[in-house]
Amino acid sequence: MNETSTETLSVVVEREMSYPPEKIWRALTQPHLIQEWLMMNDFKPEKGHRFNLRADWGSVDCQVQAIEPQKMLVYTWDTKDLKSIVTWTLTPTDTGTQIRMEQSGFRADQQPYYRGAQAGWPRFLDAMERALERLG
Repeated sequence: MNETSTETLSVVVEREMSYPPEKIWRALTQPHLIQEWLMMNDFKPEKGHRFNLRADWGSVDCQVQAIEPQKMLVYTWDTKDLKSIVTWTLTPTDTGTQIRMEQSGFRADQQPYYRGAQAGWPRFLDAMERALERLG
């Protein structure tokens, strides 16, 4: 097996939001807020917790891999034949928080998933920003 066949692609979205990490953390970890910007879910901020994200197009099976309150959240993101990892990193800035979302593990033959993630995550982050605005 050569190296290129195991190489995977990542989608990275970085954005600064004018909210403190604590507030963004709530949007990442509270089920009713996750539902506002991402999907219906049964998330719990506990390492090892298995949860589902559900939308009209189907569902995603996830498991919390790592959690560091207000700093980092890592979970698996598995659909049909896509096995990937989503990593959220929050870094405080002078004016708010730098958010970095990386979804890694797309195989070269999974271009539709990869393109879908490239298109989808910025929209999810837009929706998160709107949900945070409503929180006040």
